[in-house]
Amino acid sequence: MKRKKVAALFMALCMASSVFAGCGASKSNETEAAAASGAEVKKVSLTVWGPQEDQAPMEGYDKGILPAMCDAFNEAHPEWDISFEYGVCSEGDAKDVVTKDVDAAADVYMFANDQIPVLAKAGAIAKLGGQTAESIQAGNPESMTASVTYKDGLYGVPFTSNTWFMYYDKSKYSEEDIKSLDTMMAKDLGADVKNFGFALTNSWYIEGFYFGAGCTLFGDGTDASKGCDFDSEAGVAATKYMVDLAASPKFLNEQEGSCIAAMKDGKLAAYCSGSWDAKAIKEALGKNFAVCRIPTITINGTEGQMRSFAGSKAIGVNPKCENPEVAVALAAYLGGEECQLIRYQTRGIIPTLTSLSSNDEIKADTVAVAQMDEIENASFLQPVLDEMGSYWVPAETMGKEIIQGDVTADNAAEKTKSMVEGILSSGLSGN
Repeated sequence: MKRKKVAALFMALCMASSVFAGCGASKSNETEAAAASGAEVKKVSLTVWGPQEDQAPMEGYDKGILPAMCDAFNEAHPEWDISFEYGVCSEGDAKDVVTKDVDAAADVYMFANDQIPVLAKAGAIAKLGGQTAESIQAGNPESMTASVTYKDGLYGVPFTSNTWFMYYDKSKYSEEDIKSLDTMMAKDLGADVKNFGFALTNSWYIEGFYFGAGCTLFGDGTDASKGCDFDSEAGVAATKYMVDLAASPKFLNEQEGSCIAAMKDGKLAAYCSGSWDAKAIKEALGKNFAVCRIPTITINGTEGQMRSFAGSKAIGVNPKCENPEVAVALAAYLGGEECQLIRYQTRGIIPTLTSLSSNDEIKADTVAVAQMDEIENASFLQPVLDEMGSYWVPAETMGKEIIQGDVTADNAAEKTKSMVEGILSSGLSGN
């Protein structure tokens, strides 16, 4: 990011007096001024964990964006004199690392939202309330607020959405073609070109076909008592649809070869993935790069929208921290507008806040627009439930068996029923 952008963001932070108190030339000056006025200055030590990428030097941020964000927060709060200690912990590893020793874990850390049940059970994440909870609810889409909601409590400040969508080669498909997977697969793109690439053996993706058939998982994703109806007539039809898809010479399963490499060679027309692959796919497709929400599918004569799982990455607070007021305020800031914009401009991390959806830079970003469209119109909230732990292996097994040819039209009902029994192995029963 250009230095003038950094300066502009910092000035905007300093001017936000309704959110933060004061912004002086230096922290020492602020501290001295606070002391002279008789106000108590509280010395605070905070440990903050985040991914390595947020702590790596980059243009405008010699020590990385996380230390810069924390320093800006410190500058904005003359009532606190904060010293920070940083540790590397990716969002995906948080539940394992934090729960090893909650007392020794970071005061503030980043995590993937589906880890909330584990973190909450371990007493490793604080429930947020008051103005912080109100700001989360007011500033984010309902889906993002729901992504950090567990048993009616808010357990994190979301800072980016997490889902998948579809990249495609616009020299091979039109904007009309990509609305329907059936239309896409019907096209003749040449004997050496695959029409569609997909991670069918990945249980974070396979659900898209069941949702496209109109099936549900724990109701709307929030009610475990609703069970799973993937083994309904529509669900079995979705399994058969995937069997036919996998058998098509026009289909490329992700594990059978690099989909991105195939796109670069002009041998794959569309591929479902997330924002993490945007840079590589842009380089692969060049001027033919395009991106959109995932398509519809037609099951038993009825067209339905495929739906991806939607979740978030968020900032959490350790309930064992010594200075909860400061830790919560820092978490709110790290998930706030200034920091979400910095993450986007430096790392391409797509924001959740509705206030940033109208940002000109973000509106011009086709990947950001596609991800927001996916979240809003073609996603299903990944259940933040204890029972979700039983979903992953049975769904993955279904995808692998389809690719191996072990699932057929003749045994689809039996195989789908077996998958659902595994998903409900926590003791729930379907409707």
